Amino acid sequence: MDDHPTRDRAAEATGGFDPRRSAGRLVAVDAARGLALVGLTAVHFLPDSYPENNRPTLSWLLFAGDSAALFALLAGVGLAFSTGGRRPRKGRDLTADRAGIVVRALLIMAVGLTIGYLMPEVPPAVNILVHYGLFFLLALPFLALRARTLLLCAGAFLLAGPLLIHWLGDMVPEHTSANPTFAHVVTEPIALFWQLTLTGTYPAVTYMAYVLAGLALGRLNLKSLRLQTRLLAAGLGLAALAKLVSWVLLYGLDGYNVLLYSIVTLTRADLDDIIVFGAYGPLPTTTLWWQVLSAPHTNTTLSVAWSLGVSLAVLAAFLLAAREFGKWLLPLTAMGAMTLTLYSGQLVLLSTEVHYGSPLLWFVACLVVSALVALAWRHAFGRGPLERVVSMAAHATTRAVADRGSPRGPDTSR
Repeated sequence: MDDHPTRDRAAEATGGFDPRRSAGRLVAVDAARGLALVGLTAVHFLPDSYPENNRPTLSWLLFAGDSAALFALLAGVGLAFSTGGRRPRKGRDLTADRAGIVVRALLIMAVGLTIGYLMPEVPPAVNILVHYGLFFLLALPFLALRARTLLLCAGAFLLAGPLLIHWLGDMVPEHTSANPTFAHVVTEPIALFWQLTLTGTYPAVTYMAYVLAGLALGRLNLKSLRLQTRLLAAGLGLAALAKLVSWVLLYGLDGYNVLLYSIVTLTRADLDDIIVFGAYGPLPTTTLWWQVLSAPHTNTTLSVAWSLGVSLAVLAAFLLAAREFGKWLLPLTAMGAMTLTLYSGQLVLLSTEVHYGSPLLWFVACLVVSALVALAWRHAFGRGPLERVVSMAAHATTRAVADRGSPRGPDTSR
C-alpha cells in the first residue's frame, strides 16, 4: 500500500475500496459488509415474530442486532485500511488522514440527518448513519495505536459501556425522535448527544467496542490462514461463552426471578419478550441483574460480547471462503462496495411504509434490485454514487492538509 498522503489510497469505510482495483483490498471484507446489509434488510422488512405464537422468526434470530454490530466492526477494519493498514501512519500523514475522516464522518451524518426528515413518527427502522459518523469521530484518537492496545480498548468499552448506560441512562435528557434531523441538532443538541452516545439504539459507549476491535483486526495480516482460523475459533468461542454465561446467570443462579420481581408491573410474558427480543429503548435500571441479558440491542456486556463474537466469526468465515470461492461472493461483494448508497435508498423506501402489506415480497424485491444495481454500477462506474461523493470530499481534504504541512508546499505536478 502506498504511504504517500496525496495519492489515492482512501478507503471508503461505508462502501469499501474502488472495486476496479485489487491492490490493498480484501474481497471478503466487502462480502461481509454485503451480508450485513442483507441482515439489516431482513430485520427492517420482515416481521420479528410469528403472530400465532409470538415466537421469533428465523430472520430475527439470524440478524437482529448482529448486522449492525458487523457493520461497526467492518467500519473499524476500513478505518485501519485507510490509515496505513499494518503500519499505522504517524505525524503529518496521520493528521491528513484524520482530517479526511472528519469530512467523511460529517457527510455520512448529514445523509442520515436528511433521511430523518422522511421517517414517520413511529419509524419502520432506526437510521444508523448518524451514529456511524460519530463512531468515526470517536475513533480518531485511537488511529495511531497498535492492535494489542486497540483490543484492550475494545474490551474496556465492552465492560464499561453497558455500566455507563445502566448508571447514567435515567439521568440524561430524553430524545424525542429515534431518527434525528438537522432540526434536532439545533433544538435539542444535548439530548441528541446523549442519544448518540448513551441512550439510542446504537450507543457509542458500546458500539466503539466493535469499531476498535475492527480497527485492531485491520492492523493485522488478515490474509494469513493461521489468523483467519484463529479468528473464526475466537469468534465462535466468544459468542458461545456469552450465551452460556447469560443462561447460567438467568436460570441457574435465579436471575430470572430477581428480574421478574424487580418491577411490580412486569409479567412473565413481558420478561420473556425482553429476554428474546430486547427492550424498546434502554433496559430498566432497577437492578444490575438486567445486565445478564444477551438479547439484541440490549447493549449489555453479554449482548455486545455475543454480537462481537458473531461478527468476528462471520468475517473470518468470509476470509476463509474468499481463498477458494471469491468469485462466488461477487453479489455480496458488489453490494458491500456501495452500502452507503443502498442502505440510504432502503431507508427512503422504508419511510413510505409500503412494505407492511407484503413484507416478504418487498424484502426479496429489495435484495434482488440491490444486487442487480450493485453489479451493474460496479461494472460501469466502480464506486457507488454516494460513496464517490464522500470519498472525493474526504480525499481532497486529506490531500489539502498533507500539502499544507509539506515543507515542499502544495503538489503542483498534477
